[in-house]
Amino acid sequence: MKRPPSGISPGLRPQRLVALLLAAALALPPAASPLHAQTINPRSRAPVTVNFVNADIEAVSRAFAAMIERNIVVDPRVKGTITVYSEQPQSIRDAYSSYVSALRGLGFSVVESGGLLKVVPEADAKLQAGTVSVGEPPLRGDQVITQIFPLRYENPNNLVAVLRPLISANNTINAAPGSNALVITDYADNLRRLSQIVTALDQPSGTDIEIVPLQHAVAADLAPLVQRLADGGAAGVPGVPGGGGGGAVAVVADSRANALIIRAANPARLATLRATIARLDRPGAGGGETGGLYVVHLKNADATRLATVIRAAFAGGSGSGGGGGGSPTPAAAPAPNTANAPGGVSAQAAAPLSGAAQPSTGGFVQADPATNSLIITAPEPLYRQVRSLVDQLDTRRAQVYIESMIVEVSPSDSADFGFQWQGLLGKSGDRFGVIAGTNFSGSGRPSIIDINTSAAQGQVNVGQGLNLGLLSVINGVTSLAAVARMLQSQSDTNIVSTPNLITLDNEEAKIVVGENVPFITGQFTGTGGGGGTTNPFQTIERKDVGITLRIKPQIGEGGAVRMQIFQEQSSVKETTAAGTTNAGPSTTKRSIENTVVVDDGAILVLGGLIEDRFVTTRSKVPLLGDIPLIGALFRSESRERRRTNLMVFLRPVVVRDGDSASRLSLDRYDQIRAQQQRAQPASSVVMPINESPVLPPLRPEPPKAPRSEPRAETAP
Repeated sequence: MKRPPSGISPGLRPQRLVALLLAAALALPPAASPLHAQTINPRSRAPVTVNFVNADIEAVSRAFAAMIERNIVVDPRVKGTITVYSEQPQSIRDAYSSYVSALRGLGFSVVESGGLLKVVPEADAKLQAGTVSVGEPPLRGDQVITQIFPLRYENPNNLVAVLRPLISANNTINAAPGSNALVITDYADNLRRLSQIVTALDQPSGTDIEIVPLQHAVAADLAPLVQRLADGGAAGVPGVPGGGGGGAVAVVADSRANALIIRAANPARLATLRATIARLDRPGAGGGETGGLYVVHLKNADATRLATVIRAAFAGGSGSGGGGGGSPTPAAAPAPNTANAPGGVSAQAAAPLSGAAQPSTGGFVQADPATNSLIITAPEPLYRQVRSLVDQLDTRRAQVYIESMIVEVSPSDSADFGFQWQGLLGKSGDRFGVIAGTNFSGSGRPSIIDINTSAAQGQVNVGQGLNLGLLSVINGVTSLAAVARMLQSQSDTNIVSTPNLITLDNEEAKIVVGENVPFITGQFTGTGGGGGTTNPFQTIERKDVGITLRIKPQIGEGGAVRMQIFQEQSSVKETTAAGTTNAGPSTTKRSIENTVVVDDGAILVLGGLIEDRFVTTRSKVPLLGDIPLIGALFRSESRERRRTNLMVFLRPVVVRDGDSASRLSLDRYDQIRAQQQRAQPASSVVMPINESPVLPPLRPEPPKAPRSEPRAETAP
């Protein structure tokens, strides 16, 4: 530690030094300080010599307050002594800086708040600092201020990890992602150093976009090649930065201007790309003003359809090479006759999915369906126009995943109450007798006469429900004299069908879930000799019975989906009507056919059927059945109520890329696999088959934790 000058007594009282410094400060004119305009009076110009050795902090602070003509408030928690001295005369600005530095060494700091200078502990300086600036720090020295650094390119969260070790432990650094800025509270001198670091790191990650026009090559053909070369030989995708060691390079083809749009990580990499493009942009061997042959392999579009569209688009042009001649659309090859397919295969199984298209001929654009390619015969200027059109049409078409839900709820209630009786009036030996009674049947209940008839044959069938009967013996034969029947039944039908399908934009899709039921369309039976029937012949037509859904979606602007829909729900009806067996089964049918517009991911109800039917059936003896109370012995009544609610809901989801289709497929795959796992049979020792099939997992399952083995203890 450096000793104080010999001319100063260590035992000099601080109060005397304060008085001397006050007199010197008031007698001398203040010095100017452009960097401390907010702290030191600009009139203070005279140099001073300070000599405080182990002086009280509060007394020294009052002396410096008189020098700079500013109020300095000392926090009550600031206690102790301070040493501030100079061997040579210095400006008040430098003396004040020595004072602030000495406070920092003792763990205290000076902050400015509300026009006052406060001496507070360093840990509280970040909370009481009132000076906030944006951009370059306005102060120097050891005063604590808050600085905001707006960023233009870099993410503030990335810079926090870099700058945190460079900031004092008691001060803070925070990132504001919303405004893309850093908020740092620290000493002014350190903030100046941090400002230079932030300026050096806040740089764009790559160069500006540059457009390179091509003279001979086609931009769509050259972009994948340049991207692969820039990525170090890896298979690159146009427009997507590669992951190779060549840096972040993006190459995009602009078909309208026949140019490449490139961007690299640095100017050197950009110059390399320009040189590579210049070497590849050379005239081809077959291309010239006399015309040439070009083969364009399509990625998404159908070659036959696209060739017809291009010939129609250039039909009015003046291109050479037969540009104005268009050929008719090639017809699909006729499907083979599979009525008598060998091996017992049905016609539906043997028929091809679609007819094979034949190569189109004529004009300057031909299609090769086998390779899905276009063969263009045209001079280079016309080829560039055609190629620009092909690139715009040969794009990936979006798909539409359609979830439909058909809900049918049909509750029904029925009640039946009736009383039947039969009696014989007369005595044994009389020549005449009278038979009286009631006899009602229907709605699944047998009549009392049918019950007695079946009982005489040894079969007793009194019907469903609660039956109370009275037996009588006539001539030794026991018969049913009276029977009362009460029955109430309820049934609920809840059917939910969810046919789902996915199809390309503007392509029709169809799904059928049901049965293939035979229907007799004609029959003939020849009559042989002797009255016998021979050679019976029937013609049968099979029809799909179940749920049929046909949809043709069209994606519009803003994500709205326009759909042409045909939905049909049919089922075989159970019937026991006479004469219907030979005609085949009867079917019920409910169908909807309309055109709707639905937003992407929204649910729309297409329509439905709501039926509420109430049927009352009453059988009674005239007049007698209407008598109160007693009339119940002469009538039978049944009531039935049936409600039918059928609603159809639809939800389209637009799938625009492969990742969305993959996520959707994986989600459905995991869903059906989870259902298979829950449907495993219970383990049985008697029946050793204890596992049902389960789909294999597509995603890698997390590894199981290894089972810990007990460690063998070694003897000491």
